[in-house]
Amino acid sequence: MDKHSDSVMYGGMEVYNIWGTTTVDSIIGESDVMRALKNRICKIGNSDSTVAITGESGTGKELIARAIHLAGNRGNKTFVAINCAAIPEPLLESELFGYTKGAFSGADSKGKIGKFELANGGVVFLDEIGDMPIQLQSKLLRVLQEKKFTRIGSNELIDIDVRIISATNRDLFELVKENKFREDLYYRLNVIPLEVPPLRERGDDIQILINNFIDKYSRKMKKNVYHIEPDVEQMLLKYPWPGNIRELENTIELALNLLEEDGIIHKGIINRKILEYFKLNNINIKLLEESDYEISMEQDILTLEEFERAYIKKVLKFYGNDTKSKKLAAKKLGISLATLYRKIDV
Repeated sequence: MDKHSDSVMYGGMEVYNIWGTTTVDSIIGESDVMRALKNRICKIGNSDSTVAITGESGTGKELIARAIHLAGNRGNKTFVAINCAAIPEPLLESELFGYTKGAFSGADSKGKIGKFELANGGVVFLDEIGDMPIQLQSKLLRVLQEKKFTRIGSNELIDIDVRIISATNRDLFELVKENKFREDLYYRLNVIPLEVPPLRERGDDIQILINNFIDKYSRKMKKNVYHIEPDVEQMLLKYPWPGNIRELENTIELALNLLEEDGIIHKGIINRKILEYFKLNNINIKLLEESDYEISMEQDILTLEEFERAYIKKVLKFYGNDTKSKKLAAKKLGISLATLYRKIDV
């Protein structure tokens, strides 16, 4: 992938660069925490120091790793990603470091080049580093300390020049305490720590991501989305998203698959898990929050006409301001379109 790629892989799926020419720009989010994260990525791009990315599953750790790669002087070199949890333990060492001809039973007769050699000059991304077997951690430590390694079945030292970025959703220091992760390796990997916030802590970014995924899948499926019902939109904004961005994207993709000709995203096409969350927790979604009714001073009191107009405008904020959306809003409010216009134009 070159530095000006139009897309990147995120969570095993294609994410298109809609805001700029680098993946730093394609990281969707304008919340303070995401602005700070993107700013830090730009600062560390040209460094060769190790980066340890932490965050819950589905937060986009691989996207962050690729952004770091493309933000620096290794951006035109190879980026190799290895999921340490997805490769069986007996095969992981050979995947990382390769092997020579006849190194073990079942080995390829020509031998094999490992991921570190393939990435020479570039970046190796070790995802789910907390699942790396303790025996293999010592070999990785040697790569970090000496910039050398050996293939399985050989004593020949191979020089290597790679930047290592790791990621995990586990607490590595707890694994150190449990003697499941080497303490010296922990500190070697953790020179530059980066924490990716969970989606529930990203505020207005949720709305931005909803819009982005609707746009992505409506284009992909050639469907038009005209409206999200207000209570559904409030659910999407208030749901805690334990699966983070990946879960949100899957939710929108499901809704678009089930979307009817009217182009309305309603409760019937939303993942039942989300509906059950609000039902089980007895959370009632309302268009107006309780704070909208709070009165602290006499001048806060609105006339009924002013309150009605403010409420209608709030409804229109959810439905949209085009004519079709206003018709839907008027129908929801139980008034004619002409009455709606008259009340907001007073």
